[in-house]
Amino acid sequence: MAERRRAGRLVVPTKQAPADRALLERSAIEELSHHADPWRVLRILSEFVEGFDALNEVGPAITVFGSARAKPDDPYYKLGRSLGAALANKGFAVITGGGPGIMEAVNRGCHEAGGLSVGCNIELPHEQALNPYVDLGVEFRYFFVRKNMFVKYARGFVIFPGGFGTLDELFESLTLAQTGKIEHFPIVLFGTEYWSGLLEWLNDSVLGSGAINPEDLQLMTLTDDPEQAAEMATRPLPVEIEEDREQTGEPKADAR
Repeated sequence: MAERRRAGRLVVPTKQAPADRALLERSAIEELSHHADPWRVLRILSEFVEGFDALNEVGPAITVFGSARAKPDDPYYKLGRSLGAALANKGFAVITGGGPGIMEAVNRGCHEAGGLSVGCNIELPHEQALNPYVDLGVEFRYFFVRKNMFVKYARGFVIFPGGFGTLDELFESLTLAQTGKIEHFPIVLFGTEYWSGLLEWLNDSVLGSGAINPEDLQLMTLTDDPEQAAEMATRPLPVEIEEDREQTGEPKADAR
């Protein structure tokens, strides 16, 4: 293994603690000096600027999450590849975490179909290198900066089967939609068999206890078909007509 590695625009020693850990775990020296955190804020700010600069011209895009552990012979890998192609054929870029597994599959399908394949990587022990199907890659050191990019530059999410990271992104997107921080943001769960148990628990236990409202469960849709998932995730924004179009002279638009 090389003694140094890339982290965004920085080259850092491979044995240096990840940036997120350094941010959350203060050393004894930092407790005494109180100087490290203010300077770290500037590094975080620079990472936001770099991400905004890189992704600002991506155009309409859908963010797709899923397990980094899926192999090319996994059925969901093949379906992820089909989804990437379906989104590219609709004129949408795809944004993933840039790693292997489902992320690679979606990037691959989009890339091979002639679409723009974007990867937002993070410094993790098993996800250092961007997969070879990424056309535009950005490396981040902080999870919360990376997660901001996933939402800011996408019109919707498709969530494939995955682990804690995938679940984290799912529930963060649901929270943002539930609280009105993001509007008209389709959240598509891909894989009926995989997600049905979670949906049953949300309905029986979480809704049953009154912790959420019935309409909160309607923030998600479920499918096993890549073409349908692409259609669900890219549905046009709702059009709210406040005045009669005949009077304003504006072109008519379908209210959805």
